[in-house]
Amino acid sequence: MHLDVQDLRNFYYRSTLGRAAQANIRKQVLTLWPEAKGQTVVGFGFAVPLLRPYLPEARRVIGLMPGPQGVMPWPAGMPNVSVLCEETRWPIDTGQVDKLVLMHGLETTERPSELLEECFRVLGPGGRALFIVPHRAGLWSRSDRTPFGYGRPYSQGQLEAQLKSHAFLPENHVHTLYQPPSHRRFWRKTAGFWEGLGGAMAMIVSGGVLMVEATKRVHLPAGPGERARRGSGLRVLEGLTAPAPKPETAREATPVPTGR
Repeated sequence: MHLDVQDLRNFYYRSTLGRAAQANIRKQVLTLWPEAKGQTVVGFGFAVPLLRPYLPEARRVIGLMPGPQGVMPWPAGMPNVSVLCEETRWPIDTGQVDKLVLMHGLETTERPSELLEECFRVLGPGGRALFIVPHRAGLWSRSDRTPFGYGRPYSQGQLEAQLKSHAFLPENHVHTLYQPPSHRRFWRKTAGFWEGLGGAMAMIVSGGVLMVEATKRVHLPAGPGERARRGSGLRVLEGLTAPAPKPETAREATPVPTGR
């Protein structure tokens, strides 16, 4: 079940907790992808808060928002790049995307397999995808005060297994949002401390958000045709398998006398 776009906008742009979440997640995205010069960057779900740093130098930035969620114009004060689309049929040509970000898209869809197939289709050679979902063991997935409390939370193993089953190759993972999902003033003032502590104890403490970076897995062609085998070039043992030469006959071995 997708959340309404108005609720997502109010959380990320009009609440202190939402702005803090946006800042921490975007920081991790920029650590993985510091630049996108001349590239096509696409976000699906409600990923537009993470795309703003790429607007100045990317060749194209597109914010795809699924129909059940609704759409809002974005970015404010600039030409709109936000598009309302079907959940599993995007208005993008095959293999045209260099960087793809999903946030509030995978965990809320009722057709995750078809959605991942569409992600695979639009991603180009060498392209990378970043899947951002609520972490099953984190506090944020247990609270409905934030958008990460809705939909299907994932553990790292579950998400990576699902990506592998759809021909993606997970390469990096990041946990973030260690601060409690609370609007109270004390937690807002100490949010930086909790993020730093959680990052230093990531092997013990679970963040509220899981991010997995993946690439397309390319297989060898399996079409019709005959495969040619090339010899190894080694001739050391050739005599063991080659047929033995025929023995010379007596007539061939005896020299023929010549008359003078």
